[in-house]
Amino acid sequence: ECGAGQGLSAMAAWIRERDPSRPLHYENDSTYRDSDFFSRMYASHEEVERIGQRAEEPLADPELEAHRASLPFLLCEYAHAMGNGPGGLSEYQRLFETYERCQGGFVWEWIDHGLPKRTADGRPYYAYGGDFGEDVHDGNFVCDGLLFPDRTPSPGLIEYKKVIEPVRITGDSAAGTITVSNGHDFLGLAHLSFAWRYEVEGELIASGRLTVPELAPGASVDVPLPAAPDTAAAGEGFWTVTAVLSADTAWAPAGHEVAWGQFPDAARPRTTPSAGASAVVARREGTTVALGPAVFDAASGELRSLSGLTLHQGPRLDTWRAPTDNDEGMEWVDQTRLAKRWRDLGLDRMRHRVDAVELAGDGTFTVRTRVAPAAAEVGLATVYRWSAGENGELRLDVEVTPQGEWQVPLPRLGLRLGLPAGLGLARWYGGGPGEAYPDTRAAARIGRWEATVDALHTPYVRPQENGARADVRWAELRALPGTGSGAAGLRLTAGGQPLYFTARRWSTQELDTATHAPDLTPGGTVWVHLDAGQHGIGSQSCGPGPLPRYHLTPEPTAFSVVLGALDEG
Repeated sequence: ECGAGQGLSAMAAWIRERDPSRPLHYENDSTYRDSDFFSRMYASHEEVERIGQRAEEPLADPELEAHRASLPFLLCEYAHAMGNGPGGLSEYQRLFETYERCQGGFVWEWIDHGLPKRTADGRPYYAYGGDFGEDVHDGNFVCDGLLFPDRTPSPGLIEYKKVIEPVRITGDSAAGTITVSNGHDFLGLAHLSFAWRYEVEGELIASGRLTVPELAPGASVDVPLPAAPDTAAAGEGFWTVTAVLSADTAWAPAGHEVAWGQFPDAARPRTTPSAGASAVVARREGTTVALGPAVFDAASGELRSLSGLTLHQGPRLDTWRAPTDNDEGMEWVDQTRLAKRWRDLGLDRMRHRVDAVELAGDGTFTVRTRVAPAAAEVGLATVYRWSAGENGELRLDVEVTPQGEWQVPLPRLGLRLGLPAGLGLARWYGGGPGEAYPDTRAAARIGRWEATVDALHTPYVRPQENGARADVRWAELRALPGTGSGAAGLRLTAGGQPLYFTARRWSTQELDTATHAPDLTPGGTVWVHLDAGQHGIGSQSCGPGPLPRYHLTPEPTAFSVVLGALDEG
């Protein structure tokens, strides 16, 4: 990273004379006269594809251009792994696999360089630049790895493992086959054992071994699936096929999962709760509105309680997330950093204005609002339409219509609600077990998962948006076993498209202002987010932002959720 010159040329000549078998790499010379690779740091997907197509801007000197054009392309750094991320790994990998010239890349970097420290009252945390009284430092820019400082894998490493898996497994349940592709360069598949699982609504119905023939490097084969097992279980079906090591190796034991693929059973698609007129009529009772098992504030339209469960805050539109390191960006990379634009517009302090509270003749209860930053010319007209069924469930249909000329994407778009702190156990059916965002979701597989609310949190060294689970069909919040909290539980079911689900013991605002782990103190509320959309992650802490298709552009949006109280236990 120091430019080019005669000194580097002399070193290159010495190395080649000393050991001509080793290729040389040096990135910071656009002519690559002393290098055996055409190399770039943090090139965008678009630039990598141009290079793969040999359509990059040519050098002025024909001789130097001919030399550079003869070289394989390498991303000597990419996918800056700082905080939540990196995003876009799958798209980079597809480029590497598509274009012969593209030889891959090196993620920066392996580990977060936080140092263990304790607060005055003894609470542990990881310190970074500026925490030791030094005047010159890079803040948390040293925390940019795929491992946390204690050497545990970050979600980024789990995502990376899935993206680069050397065996690709895809399926077509309608045809009753899977396709296995061997991505190894020199190795067959004899060292792997294949197995299948069939689940309905995340519950295991049947499983077994799968015979996959020996496959040459780079080859693919279609393998028949067994017939879907007969079952009386209701719900959507999923096939999952895994490839694991058959025997111990120097790097992993037998049974280590090398690759997996998952795909839905076309004969068992997902069904969603139907929307219709309310089976129970909403009625006003003084300062409240009653609708089946629910009680609302008559003035604000906010849900106060459901079947005796008191909410600390009823569901309302939320668009803010605690910016990630990639949202914050680096000034020397991007002068128009996204998080700064969000804050300049006021998305971190949205106002909620109630325009109308209506009891309709069809039994529904409708609340019309405008959600907007103060003194801004943009906003979100938001309509909440509540209806109740005879089985005690409560349905909320939300319609969001942007107003004004929006110049920035939204951080998130969904609902936030506050529940009693005693509901500390989360169960959900959807993507898991770890966090996932629009461009970091390759490693999320559909299933039934369970974790404490505390365990849903991802401990990034600098606190930031984290912990979302993608493609969630339903989620439950219950009391932890043995806590004796006495709090009833709540089940949240996506009424249409699956949602992102997040639960934490501090608000987004508290997460936003925290700089180190001890700044986050559990409060008396479990904050639950159900998002129709999230802005992508990208790697703009030192590289490109999310691809345009992962931008959460303000546009008319409708989504639904069904709320149902759970019995204790």
